[in-house]
Amino acid sequence: MKYLDVYESWKSDPEGFWMEAAQAIDWEEAPSKALFDRGDHMYEWFADARVNTCYNAVDRHVERGRGDQAAIIYDSPITGTKREITFHELRDRVAGLAGALRANGVGKGDRVIIYMPMVPEALEAMLACARLGAIHSVVFGGFAANELAVRIDDATPRAIIAASCGLEPARVVHYKPLLDEALELAKHEPEFCVIFQREQEIAQLTEGRDHDWHGFRYGTEPAECVPVEGNHPAYILYTSGTTGQPKGVVRPTAGHLIALNWTMKNIYNVDPGEVFWAASDVGWVVGHSYICYGPLIHGNTTIVFEGKPIGTPDAGTFWRVIQEHKVNSFFTAPTAFRAVKREDPRAECLEKYDLSSLRAIFLAGERADPDTIQWLTENTGTPVYDHWWQTETGYTIAGNPVGIEPLPVKVGSPTVAMPGYDVHILDDGGEEVPAGTLGAIAVKLPLPPGTLPTLWNAEERFKESYLTTFPGYYETGDAGMKDSDGYLWIMARTDDVINVAGHRLSTGAMEEVLAAHPDVAECAVIGVADDLKGQLPLGLVCLSKGVERSHETICEECVQLVREKIGPVGAFKLCAVVQRLPKTRSGKILRSTIAKIADGVDFKTPATIDDPAILDEIRVSLAALAARKTATHGVVASDPDSALT
Repeated sequence: MKYLDVYESWKSDPEGFWMEAAQAIDWEEAPSKALFDRGDHMYEWFADARVNTCYNAVDRHVERGRGDQAAIIYDSPITGTKREITFHELRDRVAGLAGALRANGVGKGDRVIIYMPMVPEALEAMLACARLGAIHSVVFGGFAANELAVRIDDATPRAIIAASCGLEPARVVHYKPLLDEALELAKHEPEFCVIFQREQEIAQLTEGRDHDWHGFRYGTEPAECVPVEGNHPAYILYTSGTTGQPKGVVRPTAGHLIALNWTMKNIYNVDPGEVFWAASDVGWVVGHSYICYGPLIHGNTTIVFEGKPIGTPDAGTFWRVIQEHKVNSFFTAPTAFRAVKREDPRAECLEKYDLSSLRAIFLAGERADPDTIQWLTENTGTPVYDHWWQTETGYTIAGNPVGIEPLPVKVGSPTVAMPGYDVHILDDGGEEVPAGTLGAIAVKLPLPPGTLPTLWNAEERFKESYLTTFPGYYETGDAGMKDSDGYLWIMARTDDVINVAGHRLSTGAMEEVLAAHPDVAECAVIGVADDLKGQLPLGLVCLSKGVERSHETICEECVQLVREKIGPVGAFKLCAVVQRLPKTRSGKILRSTIAKIADGVDFKTPATIDDPAILDEIRVSLAALAARKTATHGVVASDPDSALT
């Protein structure tokens, strides 16, 4: 079948489509039907089924004779460690940990917070919770104590599983002191903590509360898999909220199993037994969906990578891992490859490695600029596919269904909507806009299986955040357009669409132009307040390694490029070179924070920021930009329309 055939088969019979996909899952009790309409635009999938996630991700592969296949490959260039864990070994390790948790009172419905670095034990902790029907909530290792405390109070966990430390290329991140401080700050008190002691740092345990990982497991009976209802929460994953209070995205068990299993072949085009690598972290949704659950449910080997795209030890680390472990399909964020490209613009590190096992590279998490995609395609000789999804959805909204039919790539577009997603581009009044017109991206309800049915203990907030702006639709918060072929173009977050003298403009389109400049490795465009035009675009650019040309000249060229490609209507005149951009730990550029700094608005440093010190660097750069703007009466770089400023 072709993509359109598959998509139309879903659209004409959603119930039949998903019930057929459900046959790939092993059920304790199979679902009687797919969709349950709870009223008021609230839906659940496969609610009357009974199933266990851990059984489908681990045990069934052992029972079917594939226990000796590698389930996890652990590769840590920071510690120099490489090892494999087979499905048989993984089952025994997970069952043992689950048994110890059960012996200490953890059972179905209890919450367990996991605060771990990129080590196999993090996946074991997730799977052990799933084995018992406990609901895990992974918090990114190294998160600030106050933010961890907020999540403890919201999830009210019975237990916390943590590591003594995490490792960065040049430092040890002390997890245990952060955990201790968070427990002091939190109102809720977990019954116990389990600490995985790493050799790089042995943490001091609190008597009566803390247990050593290895001692904790000793002498308890392994636990069997506990079947749960199809609508039982598999996990809670917190995502940033506009109020400062994080939103606990709930992932339902049955839909999660079915949807992720479907994507592994139909989107990522891997067969059971092949090696799939998502270079992310278990603290983010990609780590949940495509380091832990998706590959293992489908019977793939997954890679747990403790390293960085550069600096561990160089810009060739991705290529080394792909060659050594014979990776077939690779998924990471565009920002990772922008870092590689900036460090090694001529791809000289790539020349040492053989990528013949690699069939495709997938990008998501941040808008993939065409220049990065073209650089990757030309240097690797491998197809590069952008795709778009969110923490809330858990898997692809729009992508290239390579396992069904590789569609022509339009660089800059994540391609087309996947089955389950009826995507519309709406104006402020909720009306569909013509092809090629910028608008708000919304998905007609119901959302497909595996997407969030609600927020943890916050149903009204769920409705307010996602369902009220466009009744009958899920509001994605992203802005973009569809072309005449039905390809989707994600241009910016809705908040990043700026209004310049009445013209709605996409900052993403301007970023695309700036990224095409030969000296620019990475960039961000934001809207800043302007008395005359309401807003003006401001471009911040990071240069490739080795560029020594005048920053003023590069900024002038950037202004001219935007004028040529976007037109004078964009009023792009403000441009500055910066050493680096503030990002979350998952690689998203903190554009709204930059805008608040530029406008002199008070803000709270985002909990997800990778390095808060970058904000001071941005302040200095913007202050220098403002001084130059004042000195030139509003013109930072040469501007034919300077009389307008």
